[in-house]
Amino acid sequence: MNPEPNPHRAGFVSIIGKPNVGKSTLMNALVGERLSIVTSKAQTTRHRILGILNGDDFQLVYSDTPGIIQPKYELHNAMMSFVYSSLEDADVILFVTDIYEKHDEEPIVERLRKTDVPIILLVNKVDQAEQAEVEEKLAYWKHHLPNAAEVLPISALEKFNTEQVLQMVLERLPVHPPYYPKDELTDKPERFFAAEMIREKIFKLYKKEVPYSCEVSVEEFKEEEDIIRMRAIIYVERSSQKGIIIGQKGEALKKVGTWSREEMEKFFLKKVFLEIHVKVNENWRTDPKALNRFGYQ
Repeated sequence: MNPEPNPHRAGFVSIIGKPNVGKSTLMNALVGERLSIVTSKAQTTRHRILGILNGDDFQLVYSDTPGIIQPKYELHNAMMSFVYSSLEDADVILFVTDIYEKHDEEPIVERLRKTDVPIILLVNKVDQAEQAEVEEKLAYWKHHLPNAAEVLPISALEKFNTEQVLQMVLERLPVHPPYYPKDELTDKPERFFAAEMIREKIFKLYKKEVPYSCEVSVEEFKEEEDIIRMRAIIYVERSSQKGIIIGQKGEALKKVGTWSREEMEKFFLKKVFLEIHVKVNENWRTDPKALNRFGYQ
């Protein structure tokens, strides 16, 4: 007689934490695809991005969410709504903090103390700390979040303990058929990732407030047999920012376009023709209509 196959498990795993603690790096390590922006600047992830990991007898739907912040704009309120909605439908919560954390996430910790959903608390970046410091952080969190099922030291960048995280999540998933087709990697369309790649390059190339004031919209995405043709618009809040994005003789914008196209060609495995324009949409971060158009509602 053949042994009984394992029951199929499927569920939603919400990855939450403050900006810059390594949530996107962790999701990419777990899913194996570069689905979220990973930069050294805070608040780069603005949407809730699902990364889907499939096995013969499981489907993990990871939610990479914006970092937990105190909202200052309507945009921030929309970003925090993605965080809270991900907690509501989660089957497992991965709460990511790091070795440098100042322990000021009390509003979210308070919500986590009240949930019945299994929580795995991950202290990231332990490769950058002494063992005594790691032990101190683990003890702190075991005391402050006693309902966490596990408190685990990890390094998402070095992939230290990430395989163990995967096993812990699988053990806590409910028995359930898959939610998405087994060949899907994410719930977002290709043009969403094209826009995110452009936005990432803006974060890398420009300083101070400018990247936070930018939004990218891919207006045209035409896939042909051997090339993808795209037209994208970078929206800024003020005319002065438009000049900064374009740069002297258009050099800065040209660099954004070149870097973005090179990354897109690796991601889509196809030649890309990319046309980028810059437009002013005054105070879009506080304008509900603009936020709705950009997919934040």
